[in-house]
Amino acid sequence: MQWETVIGLEIHAQLSTQSKIFSASAITFGAEPNTQASLIDLGMPGTLPVLNAEAVRMACKFGLAIDAEIAGTNIFARKNYFYPDLPKGYQTSQMDHPIVGKGFLDITLEDGSQKRIGITRAHLEEDAGKSLHEDFHGMSGIDLNRAGTPLLEIVSEPDIRSAKEAVAYVKAIHALVRYLSICDGNMAEGSLRCDCNVSVRPKGQAEFGTRAEIKNVNSFRFIEKAINHEVQRQIELIEDGGKVVQETRLYDPNKDQTRSMRSKEEANDYRYFPCPDLLPVVIEQSFLDEVRATLPELPVEKRARFESEFGLSAYDADVLAASRELADYFEAVNAVCGDAKLAANWVMGELSSLLNKDNLDIEQSPVSAEQLGGMILRIKDNTISGKIAKMVFEAMANGEGSADQVIEAKGLKQVTDSGAIEAMLDDVLAANAEQVEQYRASDEAKRGKMFGFFVGQAMKASKGKANPGQVNQLLKQKLEG
Repeated sequence: MQWETVIGLEIHAQLSTQSKIFSASAITFGAEPNTQASLIDLGMPGTLPVLNAEAVRMACKFGLAIDAEIAGTNIFARKNYFYPDLPKGYQTSQMDHPIVGKGFLDITLEDGSQKRIGITRAHLEEDAGKSLHEDFHGMSGIDLNRAGTPLLEIVSEPDIRSAKEAVAYVKAIHALVRYLSICDGNMAEGSLRCDCNVSVRPKGQAEFGTRAEIKNVNSFRFIEKAINHEVQRQIELIEDGGKVVQETRLYDPNKDQTRSMRSKEEANDYRYFPCPDLLPVVIEQSFLDEVRATLPELPVEKRARFESEFGLSAYDADVLAASRELADYFEAVNAVCGDAKLAANWVMGELSSLLNKDNLDIEQSPVSAEQLGGMILRIKDNTISGKIAKMVFEAMANGEGSADQVIEAKGLKQVTDSGAIEAMLDDVLAANAEQVEQYRASDEAKRGKMFGFFVGQAMKASKGKANPGQVNQLLKQKLEG
């Protein structure tokens, strides 16, 4: 039997506000446990929450970016459940009246095609605390610093059909919230977490299968692996005569498998009711107009501009626009060198390789955009060859100065004097007289292979400094003259 996978994702994005959603407590990552939990965060009697207006602004910003409906009136509700890291015994969230309604996001698939993923809603809520299970001699500790941190929960439609599509969607959301400056997207610190709702059904069947939810997956790689494992588990279970039960599962990356955590609750299990301590929030059109005016150029718009304005391929534009910081770096390089294709090649090639090797973000690049642009100028004016440019780039990365300083200090200026190149080629051909005779006696196909040998010998003799174009032209003339 052929099976179809159906996936819906719930992404929790921690909003980059200065304080918590209902109190003035800080939300600094890595603070000493329980030093950022106020009486309001703990739900002490007599305390009242005050809504953080910046969290509302950020939610509206996201809603406008996905072309969604923004609720004129939205109401906060209490989601009741009991867990050690939930100090109030309930979570303040939104149920029937979310701030962001239906919208969509277009994603790029591996084959370059586009697919539209529907977004059901995005609502504001507070985060819970964190249970700590290490170094407590068999007991657990509770850190309530995170309790009350503002979250935007983004719920997709069940439009995703594979683990790779799921990763593409999460990457698109990750890029978008970073472009909007509403979330830093740091998955390792829990700023962006994903719950994956996964089910399977016979291909062609209209109704959905029973879904299992994989909680709190915090990396692109683990999202793909967790979904693939869960899909295989469900298919094998059904084909062996069993039934998938609706439940919450955890992904164990060490064993590369999901395991059951608890039965999946329905909305009525949480006994939602409107929060009596928070008034309805009314969002006026003038406020939305003000927020819309602050929207940056979004990833999809930037990709389109990179293709039309710079003539980049769809693939190059997609890679460079995936990160706002990377896109800004590329544009700064291009502003210096005036060659978008060369700039894209170096940013996506040598620079990205360097950053990946040293595990650095683009903001931490040891080579500035101005330095890289200056080096590309020296390639364009034939001061250095592409091969020497890699040596110059490495030197710049090691802090040895600008391209001009490195070229001068190391004597790397390219030889473009035709007379000097001709003399060097005469020496190369004289030292390889036997190969020259073989070349001249060979047919066209064999000559093509042998020509590379002479080019290699010439570049070796010039220590890579001879202009490759001139070497090829003059060498062909001498061999065939």
